[in-house]
Amino acid sequence: MARGAEPEKPSGTIKDAKREPGSGELDQRLNRLEAELAKKGVLKQPASEEERSETSSSVAQAMKLSSEFIAGILVGALIGWFLDRYAGTSPWGLIVFLLLGFGAGTLNVLRSAGYVAEQGNNKSSAEKDDRK
Repeated sequence: MARGAEPEKPSGTIKDAKREPGSGELDQRLNRLEAELAKKGVLKQPASEEERSETSSSVAQAMKLSSEFIAGILVGALIGWFLDRYAGTSPWGLIVFLLLGFGAGTLNVLRSAGYVAEQGNNKSSAEKDDRK
């Protein structure tokens, strides 16, 4: 640390600082800046309750999809690793089951997102015609 005179410590509190001469000008400039930023839409407005719930549900959906994808890959990798370890097929079991896990994880994500029908929900058109 440099030697020399001790730095001056500010006297008073923040409330006292606002009473100092010239602080009124700073307050005016700050208010003008905030008004300009708000006019241009740069300042972020406080989110409404609906926006916050949409954001939290979106984050929850993203966490769900990513965890399903990662789980599929990890399960495939673990099955492949155990197969390699006990059957002596290294590294082919890990490679094959890692790819299968990737496919299963992708399929799980597509099912959760609603792009692919659930396994038990896809009825054939013949079954639908029989009900009519």
